[in-house]
Amino acid sequence: MRPVRSSVLCRLLPTPFSPALRSLVLVLLCLTPRCQAVQAENVTVLEGGTAQISCRLQNYDGSIVVIQNPRRQTLFFNGTRALKDDRFQMVLFTPRLVRITLTNVSVSDEGGYFCQLYTDATHHQVATLSVSVPPETPTVEVKQEAVEGGEVELSCMSPRSKPAATLRWMRNGRAIPGVVSQQDNAKTFSVSSTIRIPVERKDNGAALSCEASHPALSGQKRIRHYRLDVYFAPTVRIVPPPGIMREGDSLSLTCSVTGNPLPRNIQWSKINDTLPERAEISGPTFQISRLSQLHNGTYLCQAQNNFGRAADHYTLLVYEPGAVVETHSAVPYAVIGGVLALLVFTVICVLIVTIWCSVRQKGSYRTREPILAWY
Repeated sequence: MRPVRSSVLCRLLPTPFSPALRSLVLVLLCLTPRCQAVQAENVTVLEGGTAQISCRLQNYDGSIVVIQNPRRQTLFFNGTRALKDDRFQMVLFTPRLVRITLTNVSVSDEGGYFCQLYTDATHHQVATLSVSVPPETPTVEVKQEAVEGGEVELSCMSPRSKPAATLRWMRNGRAIPGVVSQQDNAKTFSVSSTIRIPVERKDNGAALSCEASHPALSGQKRIRHYRLDVYFAPTVRIVPPPGIMREGDSLSLTCSVTGNPLPRNIQWSKINDTLPERAEISGPTFQISRLSQLHNGTYLCQAQNNFGRAADHYTLLVYEPGAVVETHSAVPYAVIGGVLALLVFTVICVLIVTIWCSVRQKGSYRTREPILAWY
């Protein structure tokens, strides 16, 4: 609470005195025991809390003390209630201090409360009541659906605070700059912060948060968490069985599907043919018991949602029980070819270096032959 400058309740001086001289005389007069003074104290309180409004008296001689609200309605007259508002209570009335309390404070209670002391002339001091309104946890609004390859617009809103709250978007510990707008709603403020970010399917489920900070929160923050919901077309992959299929074996295929929203219906079909009678379909699983070569062919798995369609295929080749099947090496031919090419290149390089060294060595021998001189 911050004290307000005191009003000195003394007899007014004649007008011929200059303002400076009158001020000096008033100060000197107030140093005497006969001069009364009242001092009011400003107060700030949270909405819904309790405010204490105090009027300090100096050299009080029993004069009438009146406390009025900002609308100049008398709340208490010499300690007696004058206004029927049970939120106001007189808690202290002494020759030095008069104090009232106001419970369940609202922003409509803001303003100057008058401490009046009636002597030869009526003087007053004003205790200013300020009400602080901390923000609630902000809300997040999505302007349109977030679709892969597009942008999403998100708005964080704090509808009521005083003074205006500060909003900040965060992602992975980093702030995201937003466009802030503020509206004055008479006694309080509404604030919003809007961001636009590009989205891909990898952003689906990404965590964002909007933080609201305010002086009344004492360094704490009100945080709203939000997870991105990014829509994208499905992907389909058939998981094949291990090894080769022979007559009498059972085939089991699984269609692995992703997408947002996840496709509800998965369709199995056989290209250029109908599905075998013994085929059993259970969602993403396709099974055929007791395979025969009549089941040979290409099987297709398809899925779709509102954002696209995808498919994958598997070619079934059923062998006779005693057939000898040549299995392919697990190492791709491209890798083998690359290794062989590297070996050939290395051999050629070694041969070239060997020949070059041999040639240089022979040349060196020739330069060292003795030179015969004839006399």
